[in-house]
Amino acid sequence: MSYLSWNTKILPDFSDESMENLYDEGYIFTRIGKGYFTQTRSLRIDLSKFELSSENRRILRKMENIKMELIPLPYENYHWSIHKLAKDFYSKFGDNIFSANKVKELLTDPEKSNFNRLITFTQDIHESSGNAAEQAETLGYCVALETKKILHYSYPFYKGSEKNPSFGLGMMTKAIMWAKENGKKYIYLGSLQRPSDTYKLQFSGSEWFDGKAWSNDFSEIAKILKQ
Repeated sequence: MSYLSWNTKILPDFSDESMENLYDEGYIFTRIGKGYFTQTRSLRIDLSKFELSSENRRILRKMENIKMELIPLPYENYHWSIHKLAKDFYSKFGDNIFSANKVKELLTDPEKSNFNRLITFTQDIHESSGNAAEQAETLGYCVALETKKILHYSYPFYKGSEKNPSFGLGMMTKAIMWAKENGKKYIYLGSLQRPSDTYKLQFSGSEWFDGKAWSNDFSEIAKILKQ
């Protein structure tokens, strides 16, 4: 799967300000290498302009029992089941898109990873026997970057759910709400490259980088994605 890239930069200074400035210029961190930024057709939400739509609320109602948590990286409680879930999830889009080794590297090796948070989405399970103790089942994850002003929601993966086919969208919506409630200025949702990416445009306050500036011309981006 090819990735749209207009320019690249290597960041030597990992201060929040330096990272936020490059994100503002249409660059985003990738998994290619430490400090590696690529300029692409980035999508972000200006959270001062974001308000839940009726559709957003409908999606969130299906996520009422799902707890979202941001865990610092490197992840001390890493388990092989995490990279297996990620590899199985991304294999639907093609071979060798996201290897198990790369997932583990992003979550456990700060010398090779640009990301500092693992977002987890868990649901409590009540046992029917014994003392009715609760166990938490993790249904989804997202590799992310958090600074003082931004959250980059980067690589999500999750278990398939026939009961909630919109679970992935629900994860994203909960992350947007978390970012707004925690005083972030922007949440970045990756790039716009394929026709299927139009689902990201449903959120109010969205804007996309056209190579020179941020735009909210959605008719233009719809035409681009159809090509």
